[in-house]
Amino acid sequence: MRDVIGDAAGKIWHYLNENGDASVSKITTETGLGKNEVQRAIGWLLKEDKLNIETIGRAETLSLK
Repeated sequence: MRDVIGDAAGKIWHYLNENGDASVSKITTETGLGKNEVQRAIGWLLKEDKLNIETIGRAETLSLK
């Protein structure tokens, strides 16, 4: 499971690096990752202090630090 989450975190990091800020739903759709994988990977990236989350209304936007 750890490898799956780490791979998902890497995929999200690369997506944000190439495409800039994005919503959680956009990342989920465009990376092909499942909702649970994305949420776990967000936690991984936050723990490593590599991610910013901004909430506007009900939408969360992710960006790299």
